[in-house]
Amino acid sequence: MPLTATRSHTRPRRYLVTLLCGLVPILSGLAILYMQAERTLAQQTRQTAEESVRQIELMLDNTALAARELLPLAGQPCEAVKLALREQVTRRPFVRSTNLIWDNSLYCSSLFGAFEERVNPGDYHQGTLWLMDGNPVTPDTALLVYRLNVGHQGALATLDGYHLANVLRLIGRQTRLRLQVGPNWLTADGKVRPAPLPMLPVARHELGSSRYAFNVEAGFDKGETWRYMAREYPPLFSLLIFFGVVAGTLGHWLQKRASSPSRELQRALEAGEFVPYLQPVVHSDSKRWAGVEVLMRWNHPKEGLVRPDLFIPFAEHSGLIVAMTRALMQQTMHLLVPLAPRLEAPFHVGINITARHCQDLALVDDCREFLGAFAPGTITLVLELTERELIEPTPVTQQLFGQLRELGVKIALDDFGTGHSSLAYLRQFNVDFLKIDQSFVAMIGADTLSRHLLDSIIELSGKLGLDMVAEGVETVEQSDYLSAHGVNFLQGYLFGRPISGQAFIETLAGINGS
Repeated sequence: MPLTATRSHTRPRRYLVTLLCGLVPILSGLAILYMQAERTLAQQTRQTAEESVRQIELMLDNTALAARELLPLAGQPCEAVKLALREQVTRRPFVRSTNLIWDNSLYCSSLFGAFEERVNPGDYHQGTLWLMDGNPVTPDTALLVYRLNVGHQGALATLDGYHLANVLRLIGRQTRLRLQVGPNWLTADGKVRPAPLPMLPVARHELGSSRYAFNVEAGFDKGETWRYMAREYPPLFSLLIFFGVVAGTLGHWLQKRASSPSRELQRALEAGEFVPYLQPVVHSDSKRWAGVEVLMRWNHPKEGLVRPDLFIPFAEHSGLIVAMTRALMQQTMHLLVPLAPRLEAPFHVGINITARHCQDLALVDDCREFLGAFAPGTITLVLELTERELIEPTPVTQQLFGQLRELGVKIALDDFGTGHSSLAYLRQFNVDFLKIDQSFVAMIGADTLSRHLLDSIIELSGKLGLDMVAEGVETVEQSDYLSAHGVNFLQGYLFGRPISGQAFIETLAGINGS
């Protein structure tokens, strides 16, 4: 991304990513804990349902045993058997009363002795169990009646709902437990309610008895999963918050590291986003193309074309400018090699270098590779020394420029008169061109002092036997003035803006065609 223009508007996005990095482990951990809590509650309801079915079956076993022992007595006079009925109530745990039936007519009870009441088999679920909300003796107490019938004979044994409610309450604890017999439900408060009841929304588990006609439903009310987590997981919540802070801090650090100028430039270099743009340089007399200056542009995938002043200083500071220039030279070489027969020889190709390029001899190899791709005499490679950083005249620098000259590479001082030490460079390096800065060219016809400075630069160049290139030529007046004063080459919007490689190919085809 552009390294200065976009830094401010990337800050909110960085904070958002940091927040997300911190939230991810917290939310992921909460999701895992939530699923674990659901599994634990589901296991708890399953075990609770199994235990409650087992306990109710034990109660019904006693009730059924009482009914089986009394069944053979059905049909005998009540006075003869009523003591046997009361004995079963006394001997059998949980049995509240016993009764005898003949032809679906209850005629003898352990509570009242002789008694007349019609029995409706349809009241009994699967013919055996009836969950009642009370009877005339105890109208507010639930009863579970067990019916055993063979032919004309029948026996009833009742199980007090108090014992059933205790099972549901004591086994369930936090779990909601319900006993279903046919259309009726018994809850832990001892009340019988008709179906349907609202479904238990959390960890619901329903289990039927394999021996008797009843079901048990276990589950929890809405929100129990979160309540369970709040009870059981407070230390883990603290740990999740700690991991979230660590992850957020790490994410913020990695973003700052990844979004630093050097990292972003390195990424763009590896992605091939730095591309050559070529601006024509013309002969001052004929205005025919003498060559081009190769300018680096950043074709950013999101921001589009980025101006060089937004990234070149960072590239020079980080040292990546050397690798970026090497990639630029290779792209330019591949672009111009097929066009070489159509170029006017010797075609000047100017490429900017900085102080970083002058610290080792790798630049010599880059230039040798570039020139080796063309036939001798086709291309004149011009390295333009920029003055944003001071070039120290070390032995390595002297050796570098000596080997470049042996290759036939020309040296130009770019933006002459505006940088660190142009006059010192003229003494220390064997320079071939002076490039007159556009700030002097812009004052032609407008500022007398600047024009005198321009005339002095032109005169100095002539005395030193150096060729001149004037940058930033935008008007015919400027072009005529520079041509009249012996400036060799002109460059500026009057003759062409920097254009992409494809546009250069098309422009060159138009020139040759005309």
